[in-house]
Amino acid sequence: MHTIHDTQSFSFASDNYAGMHPRVLAALAAANQGHLSAYGEDVYTQALQQKMQTLFGESAHCFPVFNGTGANVTALQAMLPRWGAVICAETAHINCDEGIAPEYAGGVKLLPVPTPDGKLTPGLIDQQAWGFGVPHRAQPGAVYISQTTELGTCYSVAEIKVLADHCHQLGMMLYMDGARLANAVAALSVDVKTMTTDAGVDMLSFGGTKNGMMLGECVLTLNPSLAQAMPYLRKINSQLGSKMRFISAQFLALLEADLWLELARHSNAMAQKLYTGIQAIPELTITQLPQANAVFAQMPLSVAAQLHQQYHFYDWNQHTGEVRWMTSFDTTEAQVEAFVKDIQAAFAAAR
Repeated sequence: MHTIHDTQSFSFASDNYAGMHPRVLAALAAANQGHLSAYGEDVYTQALQQKMQTLFGESAHCFPVFNGTGANVTALQAMLPRWGAVICAETAHINCDEGIAPEYAGGVKLLPVPTPDGKLTPGLIDQQAWGFGVPHRAQPGAVYISQTTELGTCYSVAEIKVLADHCHQLGMMLYMDGARLANAVAALSVDVKTMTTDAGVDMLSFGGTKNGMMLGECVLTLNPSLAQAMPYLRKINSQLGSKMRFISAQFLALLEADLWLELARHSNAMAQKLYTGIQAIPELTITQLPQANAVFAQMPLSVAAQLHQQYHFYDWNQHTGEVRWMTSFDTTEAQVEAFVKDIQAAFAAAR
């Protein structure tokens, strides 16, 4: 097959738009030889399990899946009884971007809480953590956070530990959606085990798709009591890959020599470069201080429409004119500079 798209095209819509890192692509070719056992009974998946235990601790068990929605649904099912509910930020990915998958496919009731920055606090959790033992109310059993959040903000290790302790005191568990965990680890310059296992997170997803892989996420049980259900729930949710070696091989390449952190540092740096380049535009308002690889800004709808003629990006809130610009592992400085010039030109034309 010949390439049928413009290979010089780029956007600031999502890190999902980026392709694969060459080392990850090479890992697929390396794994694509001979016959290996299916459904995770292969040497690549076994090696990945050992690597994840090195990163997250000996009690960690990893379960590769196809995508983020499948990871979230499967993990929350493992954490909750049939009558359970999960508390999340109103802007949470499971509440805004996964259709009704958590509730329809997962059978999980969502209890959202408004937040100014996408982050939960014990006080915000308590707004929904009530009605325990009341059969008329879905029973809060887990709290969902994402790292980074949907608004590009990061939880500190101390904040995560406070949340985990609060959840456990209430008899609940803490789940972390780590689709962009690499960006948070890179931004905060902390060890990933310190941010997750040591902080008291019970379960998390470890993202790969947004950081140089073709597809794949890993669900990690850090609380040993949650591991037993995962093989069955992964199958029920159509997340058990028969040729799992190709998901696992990608992760092994991403984790080798800390490539995952190198790529995340680069995408974060490109977001900071973008942020620096647009700060001087008086009519543009930064709505969230960029902490990782996302820049949120408010602008006139006419200016956004002008930019949309050249670039893909998300209109985050059409009522307020808020947009989201995201950088990726393959975003270049030249691309950011060109985008900044076009943003400045669009504002100049609208004056």
